[in-house]
Amino acid sequence: MNATTAPQAAAAAATPDAIPKARLDVIPLALLIGLLVIGLPLVGSTSTWVTLSVAGLAMGMIVFIIASGLTLVFGLMDVLNFGHGVFIALGAYIATSLLGAPWSPLLAWMAPGASVAAQVGAVLMALLIAAVLTGLVGLVFERVIVRPVYGLHLKQILITMGGMIVGEELIKVIWGPAQLTLQLPEVLRGAWLLPVGTMGAPVEKLRMLAVVIGAVVLGGLLWALNRTKLGLLVRAGVQDREMVEALGYRVSRLFVGVFAAGSALAGLGGVLWGLYQQNVTPQIGAQVNVLIFIVIIIGGLGSTLGCFVGALLVGLMANYTGFLAPKLALFSNIGLMVAILLWRPRGLYPVTSR
Repeated sequence: MNATTAPQAAAAAATPDAIPKARLDVIPLALLIGLLVIGLPLVGSTSTWVTLSVAGLAMGMIVFIIASGLTLVFGLMDVLNFGHGVFIALGAYIATSLLGAPWSPLLAWMAPGASVAAQVGAVLMALLIAAVLTGLVGLVFERVIVRPVYGLHLKQILITMGGMIVGEELIKVIWGPAQLTLQLPEVLRGAWLLPVGTMGAPVEKLRMLAVVIGAVVLGGLLWALNRTKLGLLVRAGVQDREMVEALGYRVSRLFVGVFAAGSALAGLGGVLWGLYQQNVTPQIGAQVNVLIFIVIIIGGLGSTLGCFVGALLVGLMANYTGFLAPKLALFSNIGLMVAILLWRPRGLYPVTSR
């Protein structure tokens, strides 16, 4: 190599094209497709399989929306927030008031004679308001409860669990301890009949809405974390806080925003979970918490994509097992978690390997 070509080779090596890019691990995605394929012969009926699969994917999407908030907080802030359930319950109760209280302006939109756009708009507005309000409560929760225990995982577990208990009691004070009904608007009741098999496959309308919202949340998170300056600053603050602050950015404020976003996602998912069950209780968040941590562990602690795949696996497993062996449904997700951890001890998409 002569003196002329050497600088050119060095410049070519320094171009972004010369930097190897991390490849997407498709094995977990193949596992998801494999579970769908295996489910068909086990279920037997094609129409029943389609119904169960769509229901499982919809359940997985709702769980993903809820779990993505906790994944965001742990992956970027290294905070074990066991009080995540209180934001789930709070979002569900806010939606209950917005969609059912006599004083709510959205009640007229929910009337049986209202247009399809008005009824769907009422649900979307309730989702947005619940997310914003739970995000604001998350700001207070971070400032009062979480901030004093940054970097202390054991204390984080204890104090956030205490915060969830206090939050549940405050919810009982405001809305009462009794179970409340969260009614679906008329346009989202019932199911569409897909032309599958001889009898067709019924698919509930709400589940399809949950799939769409879950896809939007996944796309928004991946875009915000990987394609925006804000996401770059947050991830850089995790890796080297001193350097980012030396550049003039307040990492503590960025982290507060991350916690608020995680709380808002929990509230958003709480509304969908309440609509999914059509009733809410003060313990609804604590009941979902176990499922959330299973999803996060399966996906890889702090991984958004892993959380997504893990949630879909959990949703499909729960629906298939509930149909084939109802007595084993309660243990199916724990068995799935154990099997995946025996195969990949750090989860499907461990953050340390990205």
